[in-house]
Amino acid sequence: MSEKQAILTDGAPAPAWVFSQGVRRGPLLQVSGQGPQDPATGEYVHPGDVRAQTRRTLENVKAILTAGGAGVEDVLMFRVYLTKREDFAPMNEAYGEFVRENCPSGVLPCRTTVFVGLPHESMLVEIDALAAVAG
Repeated sequence: MSEKQAILTDGAPAPAWVFSQGVRRGPLLQVSGQGPQDPATGEYVHPGDVRAQTRRTLENVKAILTAGGAGVEDVLMFRVYLTKREDFAPMNEAYGEFVRENCPSGVLPCRTTVFVGLPHESMLVEIDALAAVAG
């Protein structure tokens, strides 16, 4: 059985607590929940704009996927966490644009969306991903 490997990249915000940005074991890559943070500064961006926060969050997820040898095309499942039900439509628009841009096969990943409280008050969205890495 292959060893578990921590994935770390400067292309996404550094983990704030005791977890890895991503973990790969064999062909599976799990990306920890990401939020709308600027990777360089760690600052939360786009306050009050769930559409822009969703895009930034997905770019952070993509950076970790890339560091782990995968891409959005390899994602089996995204989990989206929102703080408000009324943010679903604008999140879904931004999410749809992103996955269509990054999944040229047209086979879109599975997704679950839930409504929760999030760790930082300015976060409107958090997203994690599970990918199967080719090769």
